[in-house]
Amino acid sequence: MRQRPETTAHLQYRVPAVRHLAWMCHAPQLISSPMGFDPENYLPGDVQERLTAWDNAPHRGPAVLTEQPARRLGHYFERLYECMMQDLLGWEVLLKNQPVRSNGITLGELDFVVRNPADNLVEHHEIAVKFYLGHSEAGQDTPFWYGPNARDRLDIKTQRLTDHQSQLTDRPEARNLFASLGIETPALSRIFMPGYLFYPLGKSLAPPDSIPPSHLRGDWLYIDDLDEMAKAGGLEETGKADTTRWIPLLKPHWLGPWRQRDAPDQRETEEALEVVRSAGIPRLFAVLEPSPKDGYWRETSRLFVVPGTWPTLPATK
Repeated sequence: MRQRPETTAHLQYRVPAVRHLAWMCHAPQLISSPMGFDPENYLPGDVQERLTAWDNAPHRGPAVLTEQPARRLGHYFERLYECMMQDLLGWEVLLKNQPVRSNGITLGELDFVVRNPADNLVEHHEIAVKFYLGHSEAGQDTPFWYGPNARDRLDIKTQRLTDHQSQLTDRPEARNLFASLGIETPALSRIFMPGYLFYPLGKSLAPPDSIPPSHLRGDWLYIDDLDEMAKAGGLEETGKADTTRWIPLLKPHWLGPWRQRDAPDQRETEEALEVVRSAGIPRLFAVLEPSPKDGYWRETSRLFVVPGTWPTLPATK
């Protein structure tokens, strides 16, 4: 079985938002670019103590720790990023989600404009958290990496980030916007895109050349293959526990590793698998093991289960 980066880091934190923040601070990127932003280079020396204090008393920390997470994962990720930049790194957030328009037409949106206290320079940050599944297709020399809904693709997203979104500040419309708000034009643009790549279970697939080798990994398989493997006991041979140790992961808990006090509920897993069978909707699962340290069930790996039609999915899904 292929080696994976450590997936159980940060599981000591009980508050999900604290755990997600800790994951964001250290998660490998899904993009190799000179514009890549690594928060680890700017973390204060007391970051662990600060996160632990927030975990022990979340009501005394930033609001994102106790507020209801946004339904959309991207919005929740943006709230965490704002918290990381302001409350952990000590950067000033000057703008966020700022549209750039020309004659009433939106050219794009600036995710964050921030000030780096190390050099007092203004920076433009584009952010995304992504989950891509590798799929080899006939006639293609290299696999494509699709999002779970197959409408998003790694190469397309990367190109848009580097060639369009991160270049918005070069447009005169953006420079006029900054001048009108009394903000300096950003000195540089950065990209922050952590996430996971999921490899077909039991098959060999080369990672993209453009992705750092340290990226986080998971597996994926078709629901019909899962059913056949379960009948034959083949999951054990792949290094996966049987599905009684699985738990369906719901957003926003796709961010970072999962932990829970109770043993996995097999009914929840079966209901989630039935959604894949009947509705054709991919579902993400974490494989759990009990920790000898505190008795909590902790994520050791994760995998997507997809319908047999994937990556071709009905337009209504």
